[in-house]
This record gives sequence, structure tokens and C-alpha cells, in this order.
Amino acid sequence: MNSFGRIYRIHIFGESHGESVGVTIDGCPAGLSLTIEDFLPDLKRRQGGAKGTTPRKEEDLPIFKSGIFNNKTTGAPITILFENNNTRSSDYEKLRDVPRPGHADWVAHQKFGTYEDFRGGGHFSGRLTLGLVAAGVIAKKLMPAVQVQANITAIGGEADIDKGLQKAINAKDTIGGVVECKVNGLPVGLGEPFFDSVESLLAHAVFAIPAIRGVEFGTGFAAANMFGSEHNDAIEDMKGTTRTNHAGGVVGGITNGNELVYRVAVKPTSSTPKEQQTLNWNTGEQEAFAVRGRHDLCIALRVPVVLEAVTALVLADCMLLEQKINRIH
Repeated sequence: MNSFGRIYRIHIFGESHGESVGVTIDGCPAGLSLTIEDFLPDLKRRQGGAKGTTPRKEEDLPIFKSGIFNNKTTGAPITILFENNNTRSSDYEKLRDVPRPGHADWVAHQKFGTYEDFRGGGHFSGRLTLGLVAAGVIAKKLMPAVQVQANITAIGGEADIDKGLQKAINAKDTIGGVVECKVNGLPVGLGEPFFDSVESLLAHAVFAIPAIRGVEFGTGFAAANMFGSEHNDAIEDMKGTTRTNHAGGVVGGITNGNELVYRVAVKPTSSTPKEQQTLNWNTGEQEAFAVRGRHDLCIALRVPVVLEAVTALVLADCMLLEQKINRIH
């Protein structure tokens, strides 16, 4: 449901326009140094305000409620809150009768029997990725020898990001993109066959990020057009270094010590200014509809740091299972 992980286990909570959103993290070893300043760089990367992103601005300062004492983790569950202050809930009152295409409005209405918080997408909002980013910051600190880096590789099919954004601006619409994540410094042996393969765990966590529509590891879908002799990665030394990396650093669901590489497809932001048709569930009729308010032109711009976070929390969990992370003193 709202929890993920086995030893390094997180629980996400909150709603977009509720009092706060946040995360509770269990399984973090005691003694890890943590201050507010540790979180600020990644939280800043997730914020809106830049070209192509939402103008909604929140301070997004972490509030530590438990598990941290004298700037050190205590070994108890860590709860971190982020206040919601810059909300305009009235924008959503007008939309109550018309579920927005591409959003969870319709399914939430059916599943929760009209009791759902519909403001700003409620519990389905991308704002809940704040908790993921916070959990990722801690996970990265638990693995100082591991480097996790994600970057946008294309917007609207264009490697030139500005050119891709301009396509959306010209069309007065939103647009999607591709984000690639690379991980270096991983030990050999993380992951378990069959259902807890590294790809399975990462894909599970990745699809918890709103707007993700696909994932591919290494060569990915291009492998379907290759010969086996072409796709196989020749092993060159006793460290397991391979001449190529079509497998993306994972073989048989287990890390092989090479760079872990995977990409995700991010859909266009569902809240588009383009006029669409949708159902009015009070009248039972279709009607013209356009989303107004503060929304991202391209949500993919804010995905890299979130992708790094879920990658880090999955790998930290795997490292703890393999006892690759020791007690911290």
C-alpha cells in the first residue's frame, strides 16, 4: 500500500492540500549524522519555479518529528514532515463534477466512495514525492561509496531540452520525456532470484513515482533487435568488468559490479491547458473541459532527483540485507 522496503522501510503519507506530507523511515542504523542542510540540495532540485515547471512555491523545509537526536539517527523510526502552505484549494472545487483526464480523480472517486481528498490530487499528488526524496537523502548517506546520478536525456523526443520544451509551448500543451539513472560503486551480488531481482525491486519503486510509464535496463527494448553474440557482455577480468554493458550492470537479477544503468519514460503532465472532453458525473454527459491553475509544462524536469531517491532507497535496502552497511558509530 503506502509502505515499501524490507529492512530500510518507508511509509509515505499526506495529501497535496492537507496540512502536510511526509515519510516515516524504519530500519535506519543508529549514529548516522543528519541535519536539515543535508536535505536541502535534493529538495531544491525537486522544487518548481524553473522554466517548464509549476509556479507553486513551497519552502519544503524538513521538520524532524522522531528518530533524530543531537543531529544523529537514534535507530528508532524517523518521521519527517513537510508543511503545505501555498495551496489554492478553491481551484479544485470547480472541478469536482468533472474528473480530469489522465488524473486519478475517477478511480479515486470509485474506490473510496466519494470520501477522497480531491484537492490538488490529494494522496495521488506528485507532492508526496517529497517523502521519497527525503528517504533517498538518508539512503545516499548510508552508501557513501555509491554514486547515484539521474539526468534528463530527452524531452518530447528531443535531446535538446529547450527545443523539446518549445514544442510544448508552441502547441500550448504539456510534454513528456526520458530520464536516465546511472549507479556506480555497487558491490557484486545485490538482488535475489526471482521476484526480488534488482530490476524487479527498482521497477516496483519507480512506478510509485507519478507519471512514470515505462522502464528499461541497459540496452532495454533495443535488445529485441540485436543478436545474442552482439548483446552479450564479455567479461574481461576477475572483478567482473565487462567490455560492453548491454545488461546495464545486472545479470540474472543480481548486480555484477559494473555501472547500473536504466531509463524511465515520463508521460506528459496530465493537467494541460488544451481543451478536452470529459464526463460530468452529475449529469452523465460529456462536456468541454480545460485545466486552469499552476501546473508543470513538463513534469520530467523534476523527476531526476526523485528517480535517484527511489534508486538509493532500494539499493540501501539491498545493502542492509547483504550486511554491506555496518552499524554506524
